[in-house]
Amino acid sequence: MARGRAPIKIKKSNRGKLRRSAGVKKGRKIPVSKLRKMKNSPNAKTRKRANFALNARKWNKKRR
Repeated sequence: MARGRAPIKIKKSNRGKLRRSAGVKKGRKIPVSKLRKMKNSPNAKTRKRANFALNARKWNKKRR
């Protein structure tokens, strides 16, 4: 039996929305400094997406 968790599935309709709101070109990574600023955004959806992205960065580091 495989150890670990199943990969997170993000709806196709929501993929890339955080990147677009950050103003980052397709294929580029969003800088951590930008994510931290977005975490304090007045828009609740943007805050949630930025917080998710910051938390998701830690997931693969724990598995090593």
